[in-house]
Amino acid sequence: MAQLSVVADLARYGPQAHDLGRASGAEALAYCRRLARRHYENFTVVSFLLPRRLQPHFHAIYAYCRWADDLADETRREDSLMLLDWWQRELDACYAGRPRHPVFVALRSTIDEFSIPREPFERLLIAFRADQHVARYATGEDVLAYAENSANPVGRLILYLGRCHDAERGELSDSICTGLQLANFCQDVARDWHRGRVYLPQETLRKFGCDEATFEHGECSQAFRQALREEVERAEGLLRAGEPLVEKMPRELRLEVALFVAGGLRILQAIRDLDYNVWRRRPTVSRMSKLGLFVSCWWRTRRSIAADASTRKEPRT
Repeated sequence: MAQLSVVADLARYGPQAHDLGRASGAEALAYCRRLARRHYENFTVVSFLLPRRLQPHFHAIYAYCRWADDLADETRREDSLMLLDWWQRELDACYAGRPRHPVFVALRSTIDEFSIPREPFERLLIAFRADQHVARYATGEDVLAYAENSANPVGRLILYLGRCHDAERGELSDSICTGLQLANFCQDVARDWHRGRVYLPQETLRKFGCDEATFEHGECSQAFRQALREEVERAEGLLRAGEPLVEKMPRELRLEVALFVAGGLRILQAIRDLDYNVWRRRPTVSRMSKLGLFVSCWWRTRRSIAADASTRKEPRT
């Protein structure tokens, strides 16, 4: 399903709208559900697998992220910062107990039920604002620092929904989310270039003698392949390092986390299968591959849950 920008909804729900705050809780939840289903190709699959009681909360968090991301990327640059400031004010109103926008009407219930602090939501806005100013990253560490705000807060929010946020799980979640972010950067080199951005570290490009002429010409040179290979390996290392989180999650969320990791690894393999020529076409995961990932992850998580249950039943010696 093609993604659609929320910019089309600005006239009704944007800063100039007159009917903000009129949505009931049920209407707000329905809007977030529709938004999630129409935008992100994998989200409806994941939410379908979730316990029904958690689905509205995932939809609300997704809707917040989708709006912020589209305000940053799908509007004119001169408007983006103004719109992100407006979104920040709507977040402030939400935490003050006065949600107005339908996304925040839905999100307020999630924040209250799971005692979610505002930090993860604000860190995402820091990243989206940075995208309006920063188009190149000098080092791999600089890219990781960006991912601390652009990706890691999403994993932390999921931990809050699982009522399992702690230091150990937080670090593992950060590793997965950063790995997914780097995988997305590797997948979307061409798309980001056309937006004026290069997320591959400049030090990696220089290391292999790859300059921006390669990007201008969409050339998959040997130097570009080597640079992209290094970033693919960096992303895989982070995903592998975070994989133990699956076993540390509540049972009802293990499959979803396993799918996040497996999906990221499959994207990296798709890049390899193209011999790193992401200029020719964007690497994606086919429907059959997604089905295979689901079956594989479902089987592994069912076995781990069964093993946990068996361990608890063992008599003490």
